[in-house]
Amino acid sequence: MAEPSWLPAPSNYPGSFYEDLYKSLHANPNLSTQESFAAETVCQHLESLNTRNPGQYAIHSRIGGYGVAAVLRNGPGKTVLLRADMDALPVEETTGLAYASTKREVDLADQLEKPVMHACGHDVHVTCLLAAADALAADTKAWSGTLVLVFQPNEERGKGAQAMVEGGLYDKVPVPDMVLGQHVYPFRSGQVKVRTGPFFSAADSFRITLFGRGAHGSMPSRSIDPVVLAANVVLRLQGIVSRETDPAEFAVLTVGSVQAGQTENIISDKAVLGLDFRTFSTVTRGRILAALHRIVKAECQASGCTREPLIEETRRFPMLVNDGEVTAEVGKSFARDFRGDFDPDWAHVPASEDVSVLAESVGKPCCYWTFGGTEAETWDRAEKEGKIMEDIPVNHSGYFAPVIQPTLKTGTRALYAAALTFLKKE
Repeated sequence: MAEPSWLPAPSNYPGSFYEDLYKSLHANPNLSTQESFAAETVCQHLESLNTRNPGQYAIHSRIGGYGVAAVLRNGPGKTVLLRADMDALPVEETTGLAYASTKREVDLADQLEKPVMHACGHDVHVTCLLAAADALAADTKAWSGTLVLVFQPNEERGKGAQAMVEGGLYDKVPVPDMVLGQHVYPFRSGQVKVRTGPFFSAADSFRITLFGRGAHGSMPSRSIDPVVLAANVVLRLQGIVSRETDPAEFAVLTVGSVQAGQTENIISDKAVLGLDFRTFSTVTRGRILAALHRIVKAECQASGCTREPLIEETRRFPMLVNDGEVTAEVGKSFARDFRGDFDPDWAHVPASEDVSVLAESVGKPCCYWTFGGTEAETWDRAEKEGKIMEDIPVNHSGYFAPVIQPTLKTGTRALYAAALTFLKKE
C-alpha cells in the first residue's frame, strides 16, 4: 500500500503535529465519565479537517456522556466503524517524561481526589484514530463507502460502549457492517498482532464489604476484627484459581484493593475489598463466581460476623471474540503492510475490552488487534537478558510510556489499512 499523500515522510509519520497532539492528550487526562479534554480535542480536530480536506465529517457529540461520533460518506459501499477509547486511570505517573501528567481529579465513583494518568494508552488510540481520519478524508479518491469514527468514554469501567448505544449512537450514525479497533500493548513497537476467535478475556469486578465489630486496639477480644477477616478472605480466594479451576482453563483472580481503618490503635468495624477476575469460559466464570460467594460468606461465618457481607458487582466486560471472516481479511492487509512484523495468531490477551458491545448490539462482526508500544532497543535488550517481566512496564503501570514513534505510525497505518480493506472501490 502506498504511503497516504498527506504524510510528509515515512520517517516522521504521522508528523510533528500529531506527536504534539498526543503529548497534549497525555498531559491532560480525565477519569472515566469525565473525558472533557479528549472529547473537546476530538471535536476541534475533526472540525479543522473539514476545512482542509475534500471529505466532510458530520460530527455528533455528548453521546452516552462525552462520547463523540463522526460520519464521512463517500459514495456507495460498506460502512466501517473505527473506534478509540478516551478515558484515563487513577494512577500517579512516574515516567519522568517532559509531558507527564501531574493532574489530580475527583473520581465521581467515590468522590475522592486521585492522581490521573493515561496509563493504558488511550491517548495513543485517540491520536491514531484522528490521524487515520485525516488520511482517509484527504484520500477519498482511493475508497468508496461510509466511514464512522467513534471516540468512546468510560472504557475502563466497562460501561462506555453500552452508554453510547443507549445514548442513541445508531440513531445518529449508520449501523456499520463491521466494528474495528485496536489497543497499544507492551511489546516491540512496529509490530501488530491479532487472533481469530476469543481474544480478550471476560472480566468481572466486585466490591466486597466485610462487617466486623470495632474496638480499642488494646481490646481485640471485644471486636470482630475485619482486618484479620479480610486477610483470611484474600488468602483463601487465591485457592479458587490454583485449586478449584481446571489447569487447562485460563483464569486470573486479583484482589486489587484492601481498605480498613483510619489509624493504628483502633480496630475498624469493616473492611472493603476490590476484586477482579478474568476468564475465557462461561463455565469457568460461573464456578469462580460461586466459589467467591461461598468463601466470603464462610469466612464471615467463621469469624462470627453478625451481619452478612455485601458483595456488589462494580463492572463487567464481555469476552471479545474476533470474527473469523473479518479478521482474515484484515489479516491479509496487515500481512501485506507489516510483513514480518505482523502476527496473525497471537496469544489470548487476559485484559478486557467493551468494544464488542458496539458490534454485538446491532448483530455485526468485530475485529480488534494489538500494536506494540515498547521502544525496539529496550525490548530487544530485555528479551536478550531475559528481563521482559522486570524491565518492560505494562498497561496500568505508572511507568507505562509508549515510545512515540514508530508507535503512532504503526497504529495510524493499521487503522488506515483495516478501513481500506472493506472500503475498496469496485
